[in-house]
Amino acid sequence: QVQLAESGGGLVQAGGSLRLSCGASGRILSINRMAWYRQGPGKQREFVADISSGGSTNYADSVKGRFTISRDNAKRTMYLQMNSLQPEDTAVYYCNMYVRGFAGSSDYWGQGTQVTVSS
Repeated sequence: QVQLAESGGGLVQAGGSLRLSCGASGRILSINRMAWYRQGPGKQREFVADISSGGSTNYADSVKGRFTISRDNAKRTMYLQMNSLQPEDTAVYYCNMYVRGFAGSSDYWGQGTQVTVSS
């Protein structure tokens, strides 16, 4: 069984910064794609950023230049550095990893962490 645990959410004023973390634990052989998604109030879940096992990154247009995704493969951990936060960034942020385990490969999701940006 694989579990993802997120941390780092909270309340911040507009223009501020937060750093989210997501660590994976369990019977893991390797982790391929890692990604962050978010779901704002009354909205559908949307893609924020992802990073491949080789370090290639992609970002949603709405966060380019403000957010940075990174990973530490040795720690099985992914990060999302969020700068210049705006009220529209308010959402529950979910981490997602495509994990190869002993029983095969599958997508896993974290429980979500709340980010609230006040104006």
